[in-house]
Amino acid sequence: MVADLTSSDRNAVEHPRHISVARVEWQTVLLTGVIYSGFVAITWFWESLPLILVVVLGGWLVAWHGSLQHEVIHGHPTRNQTINDAIGWPPLSLWLPYPIYRQAHLVHHRDEHLTDPIEDPESSYFTQAAWDRLGSVGKLVASWNMTLLGRLLIGPFVMIASFLAQETVMIANGNRKRALIWLQHGLAVAALLVWVMVVCKMPFWVYFGFVYVGAALTRLRSYAEHRYADHHDERTAIVENSPLFGLLFLYNNLHVLHHQRPGIPWYRIPRLYRRDRNLFVSMNGGLVYDGYLDVARRYFLNPHDDPRHPRHSLPSEFAPVHQESAASTVPVQLSGA
Repeated sequence: MVADLTSSDRNAVEHPRHISVARVEWQTVLLTGVIYSGFVAITWFWESLPLILVVVLGGWLVAWHGSLQHEVIHGHPTRNQTINDAIGWPPLSLWLPYPIYRQAHLVHHRDEHLTDPIEDPESSYFTQAAWDRLGSVGKLVASWNMTLLGRLLIGPFVMIASFLAQETVMIANGNRKRALIWLQHGLAVAALLVWVMVVCKMPFWVYFGFVYVGAALTRLRSYAEHRYADHHDERTAIVENSPLFGLLFLYNNLHVLHHQRPGIPWYRIPRLYRRDRNLFVSMNGGLVYDGYLDVARRYFLNPHDDPRHPRHSLPSEFAPVHQESAASTVPVQLSGA
C-alpha cells in the first residue's frame, strides 16, 4: 500500500501547509493547569469522595499527565525546551523519571527501527534468544500480556518491574549519569509523597491505585499502536472514533499521523487527520481500528501478535552475542510510545 502513494501525496502528509507552531501554545498551557490543579484537588479532597471515584479520577490524571509529558517531549507548549521539560518533570507516576522517558521516546521515533526489540526501546517484542530464556512461566506471562485483558491487568506490573530491574542493573554496573537521574527523581518522588501522605493523609496504597490505573490506561493506548510489518510506515496503527480516550491520549490514538508529523500539537491533530485521512490510511496499509471497543473485540482474549519478533527469530544458540545482551530482559515498552 505504501508504494501506491505518489511523491506529492507523501509530501502533503509529511509537510502539510498552513501548520505553524505558536510561540506559546495556550491550549497546552491551559491543559497543564487543568491536570496539575486536578491532581492537587483530588489528593486534597480525597476523603470527601467515594474511594473508587478517587482512584479512577486519580488514575485518569496520572495517565493524562503521561500524555502531557509526551507532548512536552516533542517541543510543546513553548519554543524553550527547558521550560517544556520543567512542565513535564514532576513524577506523578512515581516509577518513570522524565529524562529517561524523554531519551527513550526520541529514540523510538527512528521509524525505520519501529518494533525492533533491540533498536526500539518501546518495542513489546522479544528476540528469540530472550524468549528462550524466559522459561515456561515467563512465556505464559508474556503471552498473556499480548492479550488486551492481560495488558490491562498485569501489563502495568510487567512494565514497571521490568523497567526497574533494568535500571537497577545499569546503576549497579556503574552508570553514574543514570544514578544521578534517579537521585534527582527520588527527591522529587519524596516531595510528592510528603504532599500525598503527610499533608493530604492519603495512604500509599490509595495513591498506588492512581499509579496502576494510570499505567493501565496508558497500556490501553499503546496496546495496538504498533505491530511488525515489512515496511515501517505500516507498523503504526490508527484508532478512530474515540473522543473520550482521544482527549485522554491527546489524540495519539491517530498514531500514524504523530509518527509522520511528531511536531504537530495535540489540538491540531484531529483536523489534520480528517483532512488527509485517505493518505494516512494508504500510508499505513489500512491498519485502522474503529475505536477501542473494536480493539477489545479483536484482542480481549486473543494475542495482538506473536511476542517473538520475526526479524530476530534465530534460536538462541545461533543468536549474535550483542542480541543476547541487549534483549536479555522483558520488553519494557515505556508509556509514551
